[in-house]
Amino acid sequence: MNEELKFLSRQAALGTISRRKFLGRAGALGVSAAAASTMLAGAVHAAGPQKGGTLRIGLQGGSTTDSLDPATAANTTSVNLIRMWGEPLVELTDDGGLQGKVAESFEASADATTWTFTIRKGITFSNGQEVTAADAAATLDRHAGEESKSGALGLLRDIKNVSTNGRDVIIELNNGNADLPYLMSDYHLIIQPNGGKDAPDAAIGTGPYIMKDVDMGVRFVAEKNPNYWGDIGHAETIEMLVINDNTARVAALQSGQVDIIDRVPPRTAGLVARAPGVTVSSTAGPGHYVFIAHVNTAPFDNPDLMMALKYGINRQEMVDKILFGYGSVGNDSPINAAYPMYEEMEQREYDPEKAAEYFKKSGHEGPVLLRTSDNSFPGAPDAAALFQQSLKAAGIELEIKREPNDGYWSEVWNNKPFCTSYWGGRSTQDQMFTTAYLSTADWNDTRYSSESFDKLLIAARAELDQDKRKKMYADMGMMVRNESGLICPMFNDFVDAHTDKIGGWVEGVAGFSLMNGYAAQRMWVTG
Repeated sequence: MNEELKFLSRQAALGTISRRKFLGRAGALGVSAAAASTMLAGAVHAAGPQKGGTLRIGLQGGSTTDSLDPATAANTTSVNLIRMWGEPLVELTDDGGLQGKVAESFEASADATTWTFTIRKGITFSNGQEVTAADAAATLDRHAGEESKSGALGLLRDIKNVSTNGRDVIIELNNGNADLPYLMSDYHLIIQPNGGKDAPDAAIGTGPYIMKDVDMGVRFVAEKNPNYWGDIGHAETIEMLVINDNTARVAALQSGQVDIIDRVPPRTAGLVARAPGVTVSSTAGPGHYVFIAHVNTAPFDNPDLMMALKYGINRQEMVDKILFGYGSVGNDSPINAAYPMYEEMEQREYDPEKAAEYFKKSGHEGPVLLRTSDNSFPGAPDAAALFQQSLKAAGIELEIKREPNDGYWSEVWNNKPFCTSYWGGRSTQDQMFTTAYLSTADWNDTRYSSESFDKLLIAARAELDQDKRKKMYADMGMMVRNESGLICPMFNDFVDAHTDKIGGWVEGVAGFSLMNGYAAQRMWVTG
């Protein structure tokens, strides 16, 4: 790079000249638009965060039936929204470790049955009220209460008692759990005044932004919290738009209506990446696209029918035609190599003859009804059609009902007995199994209930021998694979995109899409 380009890129990164002027001058010096954009992006990142401006983000998944109550958050839009105004006790680091948020530190007893979280000194809620240990204790109490409908309910079942001592929150467990701090990072467990018992949907938390305009399923506007304790939240204003249609979301990015989007359709990701000034990022992780059946509801309470469906799905075809290389083959387990104690198991292959045998053995007659929607995962209706065709080769009729996008997460998922869905995954095996497969979990969306599984899950938490613990998790994965209503054909990469009008993107961040839902807070407007 010659000296003039170096100077211009620094000035553009600092906002003293416009992006257009930089690109124009770079072009005059013989640099292609793509190379100039890459050069500018590098300079922006090197220059560090800039303060101010409005950052706009377009997301899929939002619905008019959503709520600001973090207990009920069930989609990507809700997660990103919560991240703006609230924080849990702890959060994942970029490499999958843990860092303090509302809690500045934590420690365990020798047997991991008692954990102490120390609340950060001087931290306040967005209404100016000081955060206390009592607020954190009340948060856990609300989510674990008898009437709770929280997505974190299953994570808290083993808590025996929660008490406070000054700034300390002391959690006593019935059984040792080395992973408890990871459970406390769950996005439902946002610390709120009095735990959110008085006003769960008031959006008062310790996050970097304050909600100013809320139109559920449509648009949200948040402004910088002037009293935020941390070092994220660079833009003065964040505007979040719910854009559930894939084509419209990509068009919004390319036209400059938004600066960041999630769920770039794998089919068109390569084309989107070639657009001037646009960067597409793909991150492998624990996210998975699934077909889920309630195994306590006919006809899915018939194990032979479930095995027929599991052998009747062509996983590789779905990876090829739905993910277009942005993912990998699933094996009817929610656990993959993204987890620290993963143990590979024999791959279940598509076998229409075996599917036909199990179907005949089940005694079931007539079609099987599957509900789907674009809102469940990108390409879900097409995946359902592929499933329909692969089952047809086994003599099994699959009836597909396409549901409206709006209300899918409240009316279909976890309510209807067979539907398409997705899981973003979790940070540990224990967290994933506890959230979705523990018999008592409120988000047990396959209605799987096994006393042996529950006992093994609890025992694994306290097992300090890592080899033994790894084997226990492998056994649990096999139980879910063979006994539950989970049909998992594929693990999806998180495919996000942003324009070069913003800086600060970090590749390979652990957790969910969009830098674990923190992209809008960690990135900045470049001018």
